[in-house]
Amino acid sequence: MKAAFMAQAFQVNGRLFSVEALGGGNVNDSYMVILRTVFSEERFILQRINRKVFKHPEQVMENMRIVTSHAHRKFEEEQDYADRIWQLPRVIPAKDGRDYAIDAEGEYWRAISVISSANAYMQVQSPEHAHEVGIVLGQFHRVISDLPSEQLHDTLPGFHVTPEYLKQLDAVLKTDIGKERLASSKVAQNALKFIDERRDLCSVLEDAAARGELKRRIIHGDPKTANVMIDDVTGKGTSIIDLDTVKPGLIQYDIGDCLRSCCNPAGEETRDFTRIVFETDLCRQLLRGYMIQGRQFLTEADLAYFYDSVRLITFELGLRFFADYLAGDVYFKVTNEEQNLFRARVQFQLVRSIEAREAEIRAIFDSYRKKI
Repeated sequence: MKAAFMAQAFQVNGRLFSVEALGGGNVNDSYMVILRTVFSEERFILQRINRKVFKHPEQVMENMRIVTSHAHRKFEEEQDYADRIWQLPRVIPAKDGRDYAIDAEGEYWRAISVISSANAYMQVQSPEHAHEVGIVLGQFHRVISDLPSEQLHDTLPGFHVTPEYLKQLDAVLKTDIGKERLASSKVAQNALKFIDERRDLCSVLEDAAARGELKRRIIHGDPKTANVMIDDVTGKGTSIIDLDTVKPGLIQYDIGDCLRSCCNPAGEETRDFTRIVFETDLCRQLLRGYMIQGRQFLTEADLAYFYDSVRLITFELGLRFFADYLAGDVYFKVTNEEQNLFRARVQFQLVRSIEAREAEIRAIFDSYRKKI
């Protein structure tokens, strides 16, 4: 087994005991590795980096190391005054000293430390959980807010730049497989109609950045509920994980994505469309937690675009799922041919819910603009 062989390429003490595949990821292959010594046990996450998605894995790992090292230093400096022990996963070096190991086929593998005694959840569990998710994201953004974004590689050009995804969709629509899948599905045709009705919203954040209203910062890139670790003992958030997509970008995409994920308790794979609702109470709790740290670095202009952010990122994810469906499922992992189309429909239904609650959502964000 390739994973078992590669698990031994990293600087972790002990003899290999087990390598177990982990589910849930849409991009990389992940494994839980256990090594044992005569007196202890070591665990870490082993991942094969998907080179179809990440063209330069070495840059992904450099970004991750820079951000985690910076955050770890800040956590240590502030620990005496913190209300919890803050954590981020550590990049475990390979035995040759690099941030990754390469197998005989040229595939890149990495080892990441495990955040122990904590769990992440696919859906938000309670308003208190939403509040903790907000606290964790706010803390992450704050501790890296003084790290110049120029130090990081743009490992995914166009990632979370919504107009680029629209261009990708238009390109796929011209391919044979795109035309075939669209023509054979009334559901797909309706999804395209939904997209066409909202094309103008795609550039709202990029236009604001071009005008100088918003600035590029370091973003997490995928701050969904399932990437926030909650301490088993205290119930407090302790870490954000899955740092593949850390890169320069607009922080609004992070805020919007976190709210999108957290405020739809039905989740991304629900079959009951009546349950797909953007819960404004959860939005209020998450933002209250986020702003504990966020008010230290956000501007009034940042907050002014928060509604556009949550609407846009939800639309963007649906757009990405739909384009991937038309392209033949080349990016997101699927278990059946219709899964990406279904995922797109879930996100579009959530967009409708967000639009129906626009006045209430804007009022939540505006209450903080007055305090900046």
